Amino acid sequence: VQLVESGGGLVQAGGSLRLSCAASGQTFSSYTMGWFRQAPGKEREFVSAISYSGLSTYYADSMEGRFTISRDNAKDTLYLQMHALKPEDTGVYYCASHLGRVGTIGPMFKKEFMYTYWGQGTQVTVSS
Repeated sequence: VQLVESGGGLVQAGGSLRLSCAASGQTFSSYTMGWFRQAPGKEREFVSAISYSGLSTYYADSMEGRFTISRDNAKDTLYLQMHALKPEDTGVYYCASHLGRVGTIGPMFKKEFMYTYWGQGTQVTVSS
């Protein structure tokens, strides 16, 4: 199983980015997917998760309203659309997968141990 993130880069505060996570070696539609991020000098934190169908989503409080998670099962790809970016959004963004067709995503998916496979991450830098 391989997860490859892309779409990171340098953006000014208030700008937007869309991250992608391409999955291979797994039946993508059978997996619950999540995004995490790690800021310099900080622990990795949960950003968002999405059910296998895409119908259920869950966000960290600080991201809800600015970030939108989505997936295209036909393309085996997960997305994270980010708007109104702030310097504190700077960090490495990781996608991760959890084997299981969960219907409703809840707080448990904020935990890293729920995810089996992880990508290498893509750097997002937001300048002030």
